Amino acid sequence: MSYVLKKTKADRAVDTVLYSGLALFGLATLFPLYYVMVMSVTPIAEVLRNGGFVLWPDRITLDAYRYIFASDRIPDALSITVTVTLLGTLCNLVITSLLAYPLSKKYLPGRNAVLVSIVFTMLFSGGLIPLYLVVSATGLLNTIWALIIPGLVSSFNMLIMKSYFENLPAEVEEAAKVDGCSDLQTLLRIVLPLSMPIVATLGLFYGVNHWNAYFGGIMYLTDKSLMPIQVVLRSMILTPSVSQELGLNVQDLQQLPPETIKMAAVVVATLPILIVYPFLQKYFVKGMLLGSIKG
Repeated sequence: MSYVLKKTKADRAVDTVLYSGLALFGLATLFPLYYVMVMSVTPIAEVLRNGGFVLWPDRITLDAYRYIFASDRIPDALSITVTVTLLGTLCNLVITSLLAYPLSKKYLPGRNAVLVSIVFTMLFSGGLIPLYLVVSATGLLNTIWALIIPGLVSSFNMLIMKSYFENLPAEVEEAAKVDGCSDLQTLLRIVLPLSMPIVATLGLFYGVNHWNAYFGGIMYLTDKSLMPIQVVLRSMILTPSVSQELGLNVQDLQQLPPETIKMAAVVVATLPILIVYPFLQKYFVKGMLLGSIKG
């Protein structure tokens, strides 16, 4: 026999306030993205007619995107960012898994000392200058590896994966050992296939960080051909001359205001992550709940 809990008027009033607040928060979050997309496809005449503020364009034009991809600057930056994101995320997951799996075993000698040293790096760091000197001394300047290796492992993500591994049934690993699997084979054939939610979650974290990273490009790169999309986007927003940044003639851009070109560049830099995220969302919540750090 099931019972239905009836809500009082006070409960319904609280729900109304909460849902209304969440709806307003959602609109406030989505509106900037919507406005950027609208402005990127609005003709210049309509932009000028409405004083630079358009909520719903009467006509749509893709001239801004044609101008962006007419230059090699944005496509080259996108290719660098895609390469860094895919390669960097793969390296991050491999190293994080290889570090988290042994640390999930309580019988590992020196385990506590290693964990303390890892947590220590979450609280203290050497600073930017020592980090730059290390990257320079290792010959990583002006290479895409400068965007990957300095952030190869996130201590926070490693602890989450370690906690997830600790929650896996020990009997499964014991059965693999009985069948003759080594520790590495157990990790690759048993543990990781059972840990796809946390792998996908941390892969999303690492991937988004790589895609949105611009600080490393500013610090370690001077070669413009290696600049990721976020650095190029930052330069476009800060520069008064979009044509100079894209390497196009001023006459090519006279039909569009600089703000429209910048809005289109923002959409190009943001859209890939928005497309990928829904496919990983089902793993995201499950992975975070099962991999949450115990007290």
